[in-house]
Amino acid sequence: MTAQNSATLPTTIAVKNPVRRGTALALLGVVAFSLTFPATAWGLESFGPWSLVALRSVLAAAIAGAFLLARRVPLPAREHWAGLAVVAAGVVVGFPMLTTLALTTSTTSHAAVVVGLLPLTTAALSALRTGARPSRAFWAAALAGAAVVIAFTLAQSGGALSAGDAYLFGALLVCAAGYTEGGRLARLLPGWQVIGWALVLCLPLSLAGSAVGLAYEPVHLGVHGLAGLVWAAAGSTFLGLYVWYRGMAEIGAPRASQLQLAQPLLTLVWSVALLGEHLSPAAPAAACAVLVCIAVTQRVK
Repeated sequence: MTAQNSATLPTTIAVKNPVRRGTALALLGVVAFSLTFPATAWGLESFGPWSLVALRSVLAAAIAGAFLLARRVPLPAREHWAGLAVVAAGVVVGFPMLTTLALTTSTTSHAAVVVGLLPLTTAALSALRTGARPSRAFWAAALAGAAVVIAFTLAQSGGALSAGDAYLFGALLVCAAGYTEGGRLARLLPGWQVIGWALVLCLPLSLAGSAVGLAYEPVHLGVHGLAGLVWAAAGSTFLGLYVWYRGMAEIGAPRASQLQLAQPLLTLVWSVALLGEHLSPAAPAAACAVLVCIAVTQRVK
């Protein structure tokens, strides 16, 4: 090895390592997110929907608060709190609550296909929020993805939207709003701090919701129920978002978004492996069609 080559070798390794580390972290985030619906379905075996969402938020806030205290993170500036409230309303409260209510009547595989539209919904709201003007090809692909999901939903629901579908479409909108505002704040604060402070902000509401929910909803503790609650809180709500934001900072949002294309398909795998659900041929076909539409938007926007 020449002196010149040996001098450039450390630089090459330094360039490659962050990419590999960031890709691994982002993939871990995608896996954590893909388990959210199966974990929620397990949690519903032990808790009512309101209790499950409130307890999930309390546990996640406790973990986030411990991290913030351990790192001695100062309070966000006053001008950031309104944005954090939007993140909290969309990601911490709205999306978990609406998807949990949906899963009381819908299968996880059905929910995975509908919520697979989330990247497109987020991109559309982000464009409206920032004033960006994506290309016509972007909007064509986004509308095609929406059409696939709507057709799948109507076919699975007998030609009309069910209450579960209404919850899922509402979850898409509130989560996309939370992601959009979270993305804006992540330019000003580390991403994990954004979700951490959003969780802490919701803690009083979560504690009150837990007390009310546990008082009025039956509780049947079991291994599945407790495992689902712990994973939904620690894995999906905090760990998933923590490693996702860290990975996205390393490799960039476009590359990370490509990895997230696998999330609906992974959820379909978990729904069969963990819950024993039987997939209709339409579910994986619709998920793959949405994946293609999202891939097109990533390339043309």
